[in-house]
Amino acid sequence: MKSVDDLLKAAREAQQRVASYSQEQIDEVCMSVGWEVYNDHNVDVLARMAVEETGYGNYESKVTKHKRKVGGTLHDIIGARSVGCIEHNPETGISKYAKPVGVVCAILPATNPTATCGGKAISILKGRNAVIFKPSSRAKLCTEETVRMMRKGLERVGAPVDLIQHIDLTEREATKELMGKCDLIVATGSAPLVKAAYSSGTPAFGVGAGNAVAIVAEDADIADATMKIVASKTFDNATSCSSENGIIVVDAVYAGALEEFKKLGTHICTREEAQKLKAHMWKPDKRGILTLNGDIIAKSARSIAEGAGIQVTPGTVMLLVESTDPPAFDPFAQEKISPVLNAYRAGDIDEAIAILKILTSRVGPGHSCGIHTFNRAYIERLGNEMHTSRVTVRQPMAAANGGHPFNRMPSTATLGCGTWGGNVTTENIHWKHFLNITWVNEPVAPWVFEENVWDGFFKKFPK
Repeated sequence: MKSVDDLLKAAREAQQRVASYSQEQIDEVCMSVGWEVYNDHNVDVLARMAVEETGYGNYESKVTKHKRKVGGTLHDIIGARSVGCIEHNPETGISKYAKPVGVVCAILPATNPTATCGGKAISILKGRNAVIFKPSSRAKLCTEETVRMMRKGLERVGAPVDLIQHIDLTEREATKELMGKCDLIVATGSAPLVKAAYSSGTPAFGVGAGNAVAIVAEDADIADATMKIVASKTFDNATSCSSENGIIVVDAVYAGALEEFKKLGTHICTREEAQKLKAHMWKPDKRGILTLNGDIIAKSARSIAEGAGIQVTPGTVMLLVESTDPPAFDPFAQEKISPVLNAYRAGDIDEAIAILKILTSRVGPGHSCGIHTFNRAYIERLGNEMHTSRVTVRQPMAAANGGHPFNRMPSTATLGCGTWGGNVTTENIHWKHFLNITWVNEPVAPWVFEENVWDGFFKKFPK
């Protein structure tokens, strides 16, 4: 078992060897590593291992995640410049040169350990960097296998295998030491881990809590909207922080939406069933504080219903609670990480947006929100008014937020939430974030500051 210093020494030596790689060479490295976590045989192995080891999600969705995240990341880097001069502007005299950031510590979540590992490795390698992964203690074996496969990809193209490593040590002090000694941290995981990354003294990209909430407006295509919401909420049993946690449906289409949900395998809970479900989903911890029951996280709707003592039909894929408590106090507004959706009924779009703001500020500020509408004014209102890093329009949010062929969001499993969520950026963390950029500035024709810029100002506000 290697010490932190051993891992870092090997990583730095490997990174120095590829620091002089050409664009063609590093792209070959990315393609070879990517294939190892994209090809059908390996993805089958990793998907099964992840479900068996963690107990989270389901096999079919894990396979899709690998194809989508690894394929999406490769799509984003193909043809992109990350070596040498990546930009030159003769008019400004500015040229930009890409350099590696060095050794990256990448913290992985138990809910998505293998596809996240693969996507991050490709993005980090694109900048000629090395990476040391910190697996979740609940996903150690499947992460180790993912790393082993990717190291095989490095061997294929003659690259140093220690560009990709993982830390075996499970002690918190070892993780703290690694974070303190690496060059950059990218943390996708629990709030305490993200906080530790920010407190390490090393530059870090982190994520905020998820609480994706979507509005269904009166002009929405109800069949399409409900289909996308169910597909998103049930994908991998809602392991994604982008899975819709709640919806707000305008009164004019509320009844119709519930009928569509029923057709798609949704069980609408009665008030009595909602109380049973609440008691099952939140349990007192050692301090007596109600905390999400770990036994329901990323489990199937039928399993959760059985645990709560609720009878559902065999085809049930999602549970829906009609929220009657004020959004500011509703327990079901908390992040649920399970195929349980709560729905609010709004009189009109103004009330819907007001509820959305309360829910987003209460849980998951800065993360994302969505809307199913064709009304441009509604979309622009959310773009202008919401304290979220993403507004996703007429799409399943679990797929759309982190990049998908049907939109142009950068492919990632790490979603920045800006200062609202305690993060340094609102962007999707992707390959561009693993570059140091040198700005070369050359002299050009000087600009002249025109004092008449104040003319219009002083007409309105005299001296």
